[in-house]
Formats: sequence, C-alpha cells, structure tokens
Amino acid sequence: MNTTKTITSALLSVFSKDGLEPIVRKLHEQNVTLYSTGGTEEFIKNLGIPVVPVEDITSFPEIFGGRVKTLHPKIFGGILNRQDNSTDVEQMQEFNIPQIDVVIVDLYPFEKTVASGANESDSIEKIDIGGISLIRAAAKNFKDTIIVPSVNEYEMFLQLITEGNGTTTLEQRRQLATKAFNVSSHYDSAIFNYFNKNHQETVLKISEQKGQVLRYGENPHQRGFFFGDFEAMFTKLHGKELSYNNLLDVDAAVNLILEFKTNQPTFAILKHNNACGLATRNSMKEAYLTALAGDPTSAFGGVLIANGKIDEATAIEINALFCEVVIAPSYDEKAISILSEKKNRIILVQKEVSLPQTNVRTCLNGTLVQDRNNVTDTKDGLKTVTMLEPSSQEVEDLLFASKICKNTKSNTIILAKNNTLISSGTGQTSRVDALKQAIEKANTFGFDLNGAVMASDAFFPFPDCVEIAKHAGVTAVIQPGGSIKDELSINYCNENKVAMVFTGTRHFKH
Repeated sequence: MNTTKTITSALLSVFSKDGLEPIVRKLHEQNVTLYSTGGTEEFIKNLGIPVVPVEDITSFPEIFGGRVKTLHPKIFGGILNRQDNSTDVEQMQEFNIPQIDVVIVDLYPFEKTVASGANESDSIEKIDIGGISLIRAAAKNFKDTIIVPSVNEYEMFLQLITEGNGTTTLEQRRQLATKAFNVSSHYDSAIFNYFNKNHQETVLKISEQKGQVLRYGENPHQRGFFFGDFEAMFTKLHGKELSYNNLLDVDAAVNLILEFKTNQPTFAILKHNNACGLATRNSMKEAYLTALAGDPTSAFGGVLIANGKIDEATAIEINALFCEVVIAPSYDEKAISILSEKKNRIILVQKEVSLPQTNVRTCLNGTLVQDRNNVTDTKDGLKTVTMLEPSSQEVEDLLFASKICKNTKSNTIILAKNNTLISSGTGQTSRVDALKQAIEKANTFGFDLNGAVMASDAFFPFPDCVEIAKHAGVTAVIQPGGSIKDELSINYCNENKVAMVFTGTRHFKH
C-alpha cells in the first residue's frame, strides 16, 4: 500500500511567524492552496502570495474578537476525513468540504503570559481553543493529514517538504503527530496546574518539554535521563557532560548554598549530596581553604560551590584538588583559565532562578509530593530553654550549623565552630551513632571541639546525645524540641552548663 501523500492544500493559523516565510514560499512554489485566518492570513498576503480566508470556506466570519475562527464542520471535516473511507469521500462531496492536507499551528503563549506576571484575565485570554483543537484533529488523522504543531517544528517540516518535493511518508506524519500530542498534553497540563495552584484537586500533572539522555543512571547498568531546563539555571563554561550523580550533587549544592546567599564569602564542598566542608570567612580563598580543611579526604572528587565570585587566588587553590564540578555566580577571567586546565572539570555559572516549590519523588507504585522546605531557622525564632544563654558567637554558630543540618541526610548531627563545619554524622539509623560519627571524624582531622556547637535535625528523646556532646567539648545545642522527654535533656544541660535552644521546626531529610 502506498502511504506517501502529496500536499495539495494547507491551513495555517499561528501565533509565532518566526521562520514561517520560507514555508509559505515553498508551499506556494509547490502549488499548494493556502487557507488562513486573522494575522496569519495578513502575513501571507503581505508576502504577495495568494491565500484563501477561512471565511470563504465556512461562509461565517470570525466572531467574539477572534475567539471563534476555525471551529467549523467544514474545517474539521477537511482535516478529519479518511481518504480511504468511501462514506467520508461521499460526504466531502455532498457538503462541499475542501481537503486539508497540512495543518500548521502555533498556540497562544499561555505559559509565557503567566510567567510574565500577567493577571488572571490576560492569562485566560491566552488559552488557545481553536488551535489546540486543530492540533488534535490533524494528529488523530495522521494517516492522511500532516500536523505541524508549533514553531519548533517549522524547520523540520520545511526540510521534509523540500527533500520530498511536497510529499511525506506515513512514518514522517506519525512522527509529527507524536510531537503534536506532546504539545497538546503539555499545554493542557500547564493550564490545569495554573488553575490548580492551590491544590483544590489532589492530582499530579508533570510535563517537562526539555530532556536529555545521560551517559547512564546512578550506576552504569542503569539508564538515566534529565528532564528540565538546565540552561536556564546554569551556563556551562567547561568540562565533560554532567552525569546522573553529578546532577544530584549539584542540586544538593545549590540548595545548601542558598541558605548562605546573603552571608559573607561562603564556600561549600559536597560529596554524595552532603556537605563535607563549609565555611564563611572574609575572603573566598579563606572560606575555601577552611572548608577544605574540614575533610580533605572526602573533598576528593567532590562538588564545590561558592556564594560569590571565585577569584584568581581561590582558583589557584582549587586547581590543586581533583574535583568534579565547580559552581559560582561569577568568576574572574583568570580564574576560569586556571580552572579549565583540568580537561574534564565541569565549571558552571549559576544564574538567578527560582527553584520549584514542590519536591517530587517516586514511591512504591506511585509518587510522593511535598512542599519545599522553605523554613530557615533565625535568631528571632530561637527559644532558649536552659538557664544558660548562648553567647552571641554561639548563636551565630548554632544558626550556621542549623542551615547545614537542614540540608544533610537524616539522622544527622552537625558540629560547628566559628562559622566552620567541623564535622557531621549523616544518614545514621541512630542519632547517637550520628553524633559518635561526627566526633570521631572531628578527632581524625585534629579539630578541637571545645567551644563547638551541635545541631540536630530532630529532637532528643533521651539526654544521651547532649551528654556525649558535653564530654566532647560542645557548649551549645540547637534542636527542634518536642519530645515528651525534653526535660531530661534540658536538666542535663542545666546541670552541666550547656546552653540549649529550641527552634520548633524539625528538618528531616530522607
């Protein structure tokens, strides 16, 4: 069976005219009859190319300010008729319905309008009705009809009709139909999510138009993909392609450094989604070197991120370390040159972009969704529950430690001193084990814990953690509180001159 179709007619109704002219000229060159509406019709006329107004087919004008133009049986009959169905062929002749071989559509920019901050009335006006219907109709009838569903497919279509001299194959039409249903489903999801922003309907609709195939997933035997607009968040200056694991670490790094966005120069080093070094200092070089000293062993092969410009002096120090990724909002030219000396090192410039306000992950045979943890503990939110008040430096260190704790895998304990991450215990099944891990790690790297502070992501059900911490040298503790046995920990701190504050907010991170 011959499935090749020769184009004799085309309906054009588009928002974006960018790239449309060569298509119109090529179709005219191939003696294709053009039908159009409104602004697209005017565009074609201005090219000096004949075009038949849709009203000449329907015998009905555009109405309601252009809200109704193509919604008519003669238009949709021309698109949806089955050319191998004798009844359809007879009805086409009976009702004088013209054949429409190609439908070229570009929808009203609903998402862009919403993103611009437009009010509800203006946003709703950008919900396309006729265009989305044309896309679905032509895509459904791909055996006989070609659909060009957005400006993104203009170039592809032009290449097809140029190389095929006005003919297309069934496989080409199927490919464009697939793209069309992608366009229509994404468009509808965007509209639904706009109306459902307060979650009146407990429904999850996710549609990401940009995606890339990764080298592999978490391990080489697993396939991996990233769906999202990476270029909107970063400018990649140098290095190899990011892996699945790189992206997870970059995500963790971005969320962590966001806590220190307005701080003095702050530098963090992450490994397996957790900070192994972090410090705030007067210069970026000093912050980096102090962060590196926190755990130079784990820093090998890590992800590095700064809250400010990386200068030449800092880059020289970084260059001595093998690291996978370096992230900063900006760099000196000399810093870029130095960091680029390592062929595979990935250098990213982080842009100002709002992060999603929901966290999504697969679970069992479904999906878990939660609000983003936007609570950052502040001085005003602290409640001192011991007789001993923490000093101003201890309060500063407690809040510093709390920010890291919030972004570290549970169960977690963070030990900090002088705006420096001394050590952490992460991902342990017992909070006592997490604390012991943190103390052992601090001792391994020769840190003096006398005067250090401790942060916990959840409350202490028993006084064992504060007792162990006190013996290690910790003088102040920050935790959410809320245990029925809080008084046991408070009493121990009072008896042993340890200051303790409650935040009232738990920061589990599983």
